[in-house]
Amino acid sequence: MLRRLKFLEGVGKTAVISSVMITLLSAVPTISVAADVAAGKAKASVTCAMCHGPLGQSMQPNVPNLSGQPEVYTVEQLRNYRSGKRSHEVMSLMAKPLTDSEIDNLAAWYASLKVDVAEK
Repeated sequence: MLRRLKFLEGVGKTAVISSVMITLLSAVPTISVAADVAAGKAKASVTCAMCHGPLGQSMQPNVPNLSGQPEVYTVEQLRNYRSGKRSHEVMSLMAKPLTDSEIDNLAAWYASLKVDVAEK
């Protein structure tokens, strides 16, 4: 199939496949493999617990629960708040000073909290 595309004439298959893979992988959000759950817990206790609860279970109807959230989701949302891509009056201010490492640690902490769901 690659031989039939005119714009690819003279370009090796390996180069095309490598370019496609690099493009696809660069679109995937990254999470530090060395995220520190204990550091995330400590940061959450002073930064997040007031609204989201000490274990990520909010008691406020307009504040989401964070416990059990997938790490990649929490990382993406906090980075979006920090960059301004996502906006919220409180969260934009809370996320602004967070480093990538702190975001990774917070995400690891909340993902480590297991949530049991029961039918009413």
